[in-house]
Amino acid sequence: MNDSTAIEAAAFRRLLAHLRERSEVQNIDLMILAGFCRNCLADWLRDAAEASGVPMDREQAREQVYGMPFAEWKTRYQRDATPEQLAAFEASRKPRG
Repeated sequence: MNDSTAIEAAAFRRLLAHLRERSEVQNIDLMILAGFCRNCLADWLRDAAEASGVPMDREQAREQVYGMPFAEWKTRYQRDATPEQLAAFEASRKPRG
């Protein structure tokens, strides 16, 4: 692993730790503000693993991102989206410019 890869990996681990500490932040809020969420990170992680020849399914990737099985995280922390969140999410998906 070169220096750049090690630095990027450390930054990614820190991002995951930060998101785990901020369980009150809902995925829909991340999608509205940033255009990606924890599930997106898990998909990207799985894609990178597979590109490197490392088998990883969606649940394994999600567990790595969430720090626990996704179903457990969902039960503990996920709330139903409010009508306002759903409207903001739809608005955020419209092309800009």
